[in-house]
Amino acid sequence: MSEWIDLARQACAAARDFAEAARVVAAVAVAPEGRPDPVLVEREQRLVHGYAWIGTTVAALEATADWASRAEAAGRFVDVDELVLKIGFGEYLHQLASGVPMSQNEIVRPGELGLDRAASTLCDNTATARFMTEGNTAANRTKLAVLLAEGARPDEAFGDETLDLIREQFRAFTADKITPHAHQWHMDDALIPMEVVQEMAALGVFGVCIAEKHGGLGLGKTAMCLVSEELSRGWICAGSLGTRSEIAGELIGENGTAEQKAKFLPQIADGSILPTAVFTEPDTGSDLASVRMRGVRQADGSWQVSGAKTWITHAARADLMTMLVRTDPGTPGYGGLSMLLAEKTRGTDADPFPDTGIDGSEIEVLGYRGMKEYALGFDGFAVAADGLLGGAEGQGFKQLMRTFEGARIQTAARAIGVAWNAFDLGLQYALERKQFGKPLLAFPRVADKLALMVAELVLARELTYSAARHKDKGDRCDIEAGQAKLLAARTAWSNADNALQIHGGNGYALEYPISRVLCDARILNIFEGAGEIQAQVIGRGTLKAQPSAA
Repeated sequence: MSEWIDLARQACAAARDFAEAARVVAAVAVAPEGRPDPVLVEREQRLVHGYAWIGTTVAALEATADWASRAEAAGRFVDVDELVLKIGFGEYLHQLASGVPMSQNEIVRPGELGLDRAASTLCDNTATARFMTEGNTAANRTKLAVLLAEGARPDEAFGDETLDLIREQFRAFTADKITPHAHQWHMDDALIPMEVVQEMAALGVFGVCIAEKHGGLGLGKTAMCLVSEELSRGWICAGSLGTRSEIAGELIGENGTAEQKAKFLPQIADGSILPTAVFTEPDTGSDLASVRMRGVRQADGSWQVSGAKTWITHAARADLMTMLVRTDPGTPGYGGLSMLLAEKTRGTDADPFPDTGIDGSEIEVLGYRGMKEYALGFDGFAVAADGLLGGAEGQGFKQLMRTFEGARIQTAARAIGVAWNAFDLGLQYALERKQFGKPLLAFPRVADKLALMVAELVLARELTYSAARHKDKGDRCDIEAGQAKLLAARTAWSNADNALQIHGGNGYALEYPISRVLCDARILNIFEGAGEIQAQVIGRGTLKAQPSAA
């Protein structure tokens, strides 16, 4: 085994001990009886979220050590990989010991968590000390930047012929059909062309995780991640077109009746039905227990829906709405919610919402264009009698929660693609742009940015694929999914911001694609659960899973 891979394993063990010390502190503060107290969790939110970020950082280190071991076992662990390992471990171990960034100005430091002694122990570990002194150094960052400029990239092979071929296929498709046109589509605020949607459907984008017996590819979340990553590397909206199909496919595949599966899944898989997710309301945001939109059963068994929803993506063009509504107003909170499968007529530019009982207004947005966002109003909108998911009332929230794992893993994969897009643009500009008689890449601060962008990308990527593998094995992975989404979203924003900085003033000009990537990256820390929600889920969930040390 490579010396540095062996050291990475040892450093991971030390980092786990540090995370355990953080867990004990958090458990004493918010779970004195063994389970997190909601009042204490809210009062000590910074502590709980800081603990979540520490756990996420350690999980990323462990996933990256596994990546390095797999690459070495396959004979693929070369200089670029060793440099990424050394720089990434050096940086993240330093963060654990001195302060983990939750945002640009929220740094969780060991002292405020009472972890000074644990941080000192971490630093004293032989393997950790090696990474902290010899890992993220100026010399290593320069070496990595040179290799990246020469075309070297960290190992990305799965060692699985099918998955590796899928990556090749979608990378070629994206380079040919998405990347050359993405910026103009963004500038025009245009819907992604239907011919492109149809080509994606032919490649299986909308049925990656739908079972073969229902017309899908049946390949699982790992394949879904790599498809989302490669498409998003061209444009986040290309990678996001499959998100609503992923959500609808899992909702129906896991919870639908036999008739609902037979009716909807094949058409979702082949792209003839484009779904949209209709969950969020104007005053609820992430507080789904407060959903108010009403679904009332009629004498003939059909439903009438009235109320308001917002931030509904691809709503006008969609044919099917997976819709969370309150069917039992007498039951407060989650118990009164049901999921409806509401069919609608696909709209046009001239008449975006032609059906009776539904109207919509477009929400203009900075980025994440190509599908358009809408606020929707419903007034007696009709849903067929067989539109209740699974034929069961009061199960909507539980049904939806089971899809969040996959949706958050897929969002993390989209973030990885956006982060790669930012790196690609930053490196290209740093090679082409000359200042003071030499390319920008020759300046250490520019090279540093690019080297660290790739090192953190690998950490976030491997955490994301680790979560996907857990999901594919059938494991519960709400914590892993949240960690992947949390870190990948931060990485995408950081990479986009740094790539724009490399562009200087030109990066602020709309004509340069990095301006689009910056806008696209910003949404990733908000949708599918904001960063603060992810940290809450991770912190509370891991404290619930283990006994208190009070």
